[in-house]
Amino acid sequence: MSNDRYQYHDYYQVDDLLTEEHKLIRNSVREWVKKEVSPVVESACQKAEFPRQWIKGLAEIGAFGPYIPQEYGGGGLDQIAYGLIMMELERGDSGLRSTASVQSSLVMYPIYTYGNETQRKKYLPKLASGEWMGCFGLTEPDFGSNPAGMLSSFKDMGDHYVLNGSKMWISNAPFADVAVVWAKDETGLVRGLILERGMKGFSTPETHGKWSLRASATGELVFDNVKVPKENLLPNVKGLKGPLGCLNSARYGISWGAIGAALDCYDSALRYAKERVQFGKPIAAFQLTQKKLAEMITEITKAQVLTWRLGVLKNENRATPAQISMAKRNNVNMALQIAREARQIHGGMGITGEYPIMRHIMNLESVITYEGTHDIHLLITGMDITGINAFE
Repeated sequence: MSNDRYQYHDYYQVDDLLTEEHKLIRNSVREWVKKEVSPVVESACQKAEFPRQWIKGLAEIGAFGPYIPQEYGGGGLDQIAYGLIMMELERGDSGLRSTASVQSSLVMYPIYTYGNETQRKKYLPKLASGEWMGCFGLTEPDFGSNPAGMLSSFKDMGDHYVLNGSKMWISNAPFADVAVVWAKDETGLVRGLILERGMKGFSTPETHGKWSLRASATGELVFDNVKVPKENLLPNVKGLKGPLGCLNSARYGISWGAIGAALDCYDSALRYAKERVQFGKPIAAFQLTQKKLAEMITEITKAQVLTWRLGVLKNENRATPAQISMAKRNNVNMALQIAREARQIHGGMGITGEYPIMRHIMNLESVITYEGTHDIHLLITGMDITGINAFE
């Protein structure tokens, strides 16, 4: 879609709740997406290629570590600004947002939060500038929703560790310079390790044949007796609360990002419905089309208010993991349903690359699964409101 005609929709004037800085940041990201992403994203998806020139642009607009303090190269922004950036990036493409989300919430966040000062100064500025790209290793071939069952492990060899195992479905893996990997020590405790490309025995084979997130690079992480220096252990966290803390940050970003995908589908459907004439009048004049469009903007508006409130709680350090799960599950499901209805409004044209609809549908089929499936997040809410764990 080389001619990006997207217009933002704010039915409940949620913009009134934003600061001028928030709006300036959001608008600058939107313009970058229109200029640099929209003209090439359809071609990139058809070719299943991640346009590497996006990395420089993402760094320039502050999409890497927006909430990381400026002394480490981050933007020093609040959580609502981070969410707005993710929303505008996913409006462009979920794969684009994934690249920035992983870099920020799954790589820079754990190094800043769980690392020491030496690690922060070594890695964060280069990650913020895009000189180094990162990935996050938690999911394994046999352990997705149950990360506690992971098999990846490392042994203390005196002056270093030796890591063995594998991870899969890892965004950014094929080109990542740095990997934050979660593995069990000899006592069975989950710890975080920072790996660097070039370590002997560490490889990142790319995953091919995807029908979703085709403009995002996905791969595996394979550890074959990888020698990891002891100074690469994240010292300030032990157990699954480490990776789960990262996922909370990433899921929060996804809850905003999904709104962007939904808005893009709604905007395209609304415009198409006004322009497409059948039976002598625009299809927007028919009751069933208006029903679809009215329900779309209603659900988007509910998600906008929900996520803004979550951002306020996040800024106040009061957002719970269960609240974040609710927003992630609700908003991604909302976006997927809107994308499907938008495809109906576009008719046959909805499956073509002339419009973004089918691309969003395919992407959202991944987003509704990764970083906590739709059903797992439902059970997190269920456990929170009943006090009963239904996972086991």
